[in-house]
Amino acid sequence: MSDIINEHLVYKKYVVDSKLEYFKPHASNIEKTFAQEISSSLNRDSKFISPKFFYDQRGSELFEQICVLPEYYPTRTEISILENLQYDLPEYLDDTFRLVELGSGSSTKTRLILDAFTALSQNRIDYFPIDISEILAESSEQLLQDYDSLHITGIIDTYEGGLEFLKNYDNKKNLIIFLGSSFGNFSPDDGYNFLKKINATMKPGDLFLIGLDLVKDASVLESAYNDSAGITAQFNLNVLSRINDELDADFDLVNFAHHCIYNSSNQRIEMYLRSLVNQSVIISKSNLLLNLKKDELIHTEYSHKYDMTQISDLFGRTGFKIVHVWYDDKQYFSVSLVSKLDCAVGVCNDSHDVDNSYNDDAVDNSNTATAMI
Repeated sequence: MSDIINEHLVYKKYVVDSKLEYFKPHASNIEKTFAQEISSSLNRDSKFISPKFFYDQRGSELFEQICVLPEYYPTRTEISILENLQYDLPEYLDDTFRLVELGSGSSTKTRLILDAFTALSQNRIDYFPIDISEILAESSEQLLQDYDSLHITGIIDTYEGGLEFLKNYDNKKNLIIFLGSSFGNFSPDDGYNFLKKINATMKPGDLFLIGLDLVKDASVLESAYNDSAGITAQFNLNVLSRINDELDADFDLVNFAHHCIYNSSNQRIEMYLRSLVNQSVIISKSNLLLNLKKDELIHTEYSHKYDMTQISDLFGRTGFKIVHVWYDDKQYFSVSLVSKLDCAVGVCNDSHDVDNSYNDDAVDNSNTATAMI
């Protein structure tokens, strides 16, 4: 196959062996996009850095450490859901589906979904991970050692770039998965547009599985994003190290601090880098001189939380039909399986009843797990 070209980027194909290949935009194009976005987002009164830039090699390693922290409930909670979901999922699939993942990370959760595909007795399982981090190639090689029938075509790019790549790739049915609480990083408008984009790339027989973090006590949320070991602080500050390394900047990390709050009115965690002094920073490749006042904030992440009424409304407005929803026993987290609203009856299992019951009141943990799975 020749290099793949879309409107903005040229992808180069790398073949590792007969079971692993991946596509990556040319490095010069990636660097140019990074420099332009940083120039735009920091050259304004309300400064920000997109959370997608957290995940260089060091950032990905730090995030893996965050995922096992005692305060950080989302990963272990979602895994507990997926451990049960893997037995239900084959009911909604057949052996013609391919797995497409947005943000593969270390692929810990991916294995639970691949186990569901293995249960379908496929002779070949096609897996297309889309991840901006170089860790994709490493994690793919680890997966191939454990799944004999697995064939991987990775796309090292943003989610949007990867979806555009996939849109015209072939006619095979896709189960697209977006696990973790990454969707909460989007603003409401951007989240709406992102779901519309996913819907537009889906064929009538495709399915989409997404994890969404639910509203809960503020103390639980604030502890999860401001851990006692300071790993989240290192993760937040690392984005400045990345800008230093890749864009020839001179951020002095000792002049910044991690700052995190829960905004209850907007149902979101807000994460910032706070300038500890008046300072100036040069970002050479962005052609930017950045002047910061003491206590000025650079926004780095929102993590929105939802209730099921909001989730159902959001899916409906973006062209999706809920097929099934799974929860953990505390109802801290949800995983939803959805199809396109215009999906043909039978192709997307429209005959299944939708289970999206959600208890806004206190949860009886002894009964919830059985009712939800």
